[in-house]
Amino acid sequence: METISRISSMLETARELTLEAAQSAASNRSAPIDYNSRTYSVPHIKKLLDSRHEREVLDGMRRVISLMYRSEPSLTFFSAVVKNAASANLEVKKLVYIYLVHHAEAEPDLALLSINAIQKSLTDQNPQVRTMALRTMSGIRVPVISQIVSLAIKRGCGDMSPHVRKAAALAIPKCYRLDPNTLPQLTGYISILLGDPQYFVVGPAVSAFLEVCPEQIDLIHKHYRSLVKKLVDMDEWGQLATLRLLTIYARKCFPRRTQKIKQAVTSKSFYDDEEQDKTDQGDRPEYEVQIVDPDLELLLRACKLLLQNRNSAVIVSVVRCFFYLATPEYLNSAIGPLVALLRSPQDMQLIALYNIVTVALRDPKPFTKYIARFLVHANDPPHIWRLKLEILTIIFPYCGKHWKGVVISELEHFSKGTDPELVRESVRAIGRCAQGDATTADMCLRILLNQISSLDGNLVSESLTVIRHLIQQDPPSHKQTVIRLVTHLGTTTNPDARATIIWLVGEFAGADPGHNIAPDVLRILIQGFADETEVVKQQIVLLGAKVYLHHLLQNSPPESLEHISSNPEAAVTLGQAIHNEWTEEQNEEKKSSDEPQQPEDAKEESEDRITLLWRYILLLARYDTSYDLRDRARLYKALLATPSSTQLANLLLLAPKPVPHAPSPSETRKDLLIGSATLVVGQDAGYHGLRGYANLPDWVEFGQEPSASLRTEDIKPETTTLQSSMTAGARLDKALREHETIVPPRRNGAAAAAGASGKKTLDQWLDEEEEETESESETEGETASEEETDSEEDSEEDSEEDGSEDDEEDSEEEETDSETEAVHKEAQQLLG
Repeated sequence: METISRISSMLETARELTLEAAQSAASNRSAPIDYNSRTYSVPHIKKLLDSRHEREVLDGMRRVISLMYRSEPSLTFFSAVVKNAASANLEVKKLVYIYLVHHAEAEPDLALLSINAIQKSLTDQNPQVRTMALRTMSGIRVPVISQIVSLAIKRGCGDMSPHVRKAAALAIPKCYRLDPNTLPQLTGYISILLGDPQYFVVGPAVSAFLEVCPEQIDLIHKHYRSLVKKLVDMDEWGQLATLRLLTIYARKCFPRRTQKIKQAVTSKSFYDDEEQDKTDQGDRPEYEVQIVDPDLELLLRACKLLLQNRNSAVIVSVVRCFFYLATPEYLNSAIGPLVALLRSPQDMQLIALYNIVTVALRDPKPFTKYIARFLVHANDPPHIWRLKLEILTIIFPYCGKHWKGVVISELEHFSKGTDPELVRESVRAIGRCAQGDATTADMCLRILLNQISSLDGNLVSESLTVIRHLIQQDPPSHKQTVIRLVTHLGTTTNPDARATIIWLVGEFAGADPGHNIAPDVLRILIQGFADETEVVKQQIVLLGAKVYLHHLLQNSPPESLEHISSNPEAAVTLGQAIHNEWTEEQNEEKKSSDEPQQPEDAKEESEDRITLLWRYILLLARYDTSYDLRDRARLYKALLATPSSTQLANLLLLAPKPVPHAPSPSETRKDLLIGSATLVVGQDAGYHGLRGYANLPDWVEFGQEPSASLRTEDIKPETTTLQSSMTAGARLDKALREHETIVPPRRNGAAAAAGASGKKTLDQWLDEEEEETESESETEGETASEEETDSEEDSEEDSEEDGSEDDEEDSEEEETDSETEAVHKEAQQLLG
């Protein structure tokens, strides 16, 4: 029987070698085996999966996985694949686990057949097999096995291999999503894994905490300092989760405290005495300084090391931590790495620019030395150069004189381009620069005035809008600017540009009655009233109403404006006047159709020219095709119907307008969380942001924070600071002193001297050993000479005496040897 088994095993080995040789020969002659080919039918693949040979099973599994990833039907092999879940081959086991995770939800009943085999793999000697088994069991989304998965996680939390513990941490969120009722058990597992000594286990544990129980912040107290220490060694995903957790923890556990400090005196006179210095200290201005908690300072110092990370998400997370927790000094140190992200691809540049804009809106000064990085390049897409222009306008007031000129020159260049979007944004950026820095307002206004004569209507319209904003900031100093704009009415054909110029004339030309050009401008514009667009017609009618109102105010002084506030019936009177005017017009139209018109030359001659001009404008607007224009004209006519009562008209038409302020386009995003996707999406994300978005909690109130004693770590007696600072020789001497108390040494020679002094060094121990070896050699020589001189009669007695002496010496040598060996062992333990 043995020979038959040997022959069968040899044949099996030969068969396998033949197959390997055939495959290697085929690979050398032609292309490698293509498992994606469809030459094998379903029965043949099932036959391979049911084979007793591991090579054929592996071949069949590879073909099944290739079908699965090609989205071809592979569910028919489920029963055949499940049979191989208990295979001893590691490669077969990997492919079986991949197949089970992919198809377990489709066949939950058949998937349960593999649970026993997977549970057996949890106790395998190979940690890789245990890790794969735990991942597979947690990936099978069958609610029935939720308790089994929980027990497997519990086993993985106490495993000796850190890779298995990491797999257990990754399995916790899957188990929670599978069955939320397992939350109490999973919370205990998370608490165990957060205190794991391996940093790559703690990272997944923190991610599991944020997903399963983010509100149970009490679990973090005792692990806070260990998390901070392991932060640098974690991988990128662990660092992102830990930074997010610690940022939330700092807001909830460290109150924001400030202290008022008097500003230091930079210079003082030579003859100031001490009494004068004391009096001056009371006059120094005070400013608040943030007081940082020691544990928070520990986190900030650890985060500062992460600024050298190659992952852009980690850098953004560190900036978020500094932005919401740290003092300006820490935030300034993170500006350089954040700006360095602009050298990344364009998709990463966009995210970096959004975060830069948010930081710059609060503290723009640190970005001034990197202003060259924000200049627009020719190949920048629109979503990139928009943000760059916005950043330039934010940091523009804090730049030097040279860079201000460079930025304005760049904006002027792009405002003359061919891209209408870039032209519009460049002109608006010039206006924001002028509003931000008053010293450059004149230069910006001069550039915009030169662009009014351009043939580009878009450029002219945007330039005039910005000019209007600049004029409204200081109207008395821009009288000549309005006159210069009027000269462009004959050449400008853009309706928005013409409407803006006409509005400026009516708003600011009447401020100086002696040099009012508004009536002449109105007279010229009326000649082409019929050919103008509706926007321009509305401004012409408004200009006529303002000119007529100025004329009434100059000829008949109005009553006090307090009359309109003391008389609440003024608004009702206006409505009644408009109604009466409407009825009068209707009656006049009926009378004009029935009776012939009578000349009124005498009445027209008695009226002045401005009144005639106003009546002519009302007639032009009365027969216009626009309903809106006719209603506006009727409203103005009712306001100015009574020359002696113009208080309400004065309030509506000549009231001072608020100075417009063009905010930064990202002003609405400044309250969103840095590093979040909602910040990039912006208003399109909705009021509450994207799903999963949560803003940081507010700072905990002072006195309500948890005690700092909760964050104390258990200090082991072996790792004290005093012992870690001792040298190797000092540790060895300490061990020898401790050894003396246990085994008292022999007091011979140097040892006796050391015993008298009470101390014994390493050199004394070595001298003692040398003396012992010399004494042993002398006694051996004496015994040899005595044996030569003695007689044969006393040889037996001498031999007995010598034997007794040798026994004593041997016992002494054994004692010393045991002592030295014990000392050397302790020394080796201390030194390494």
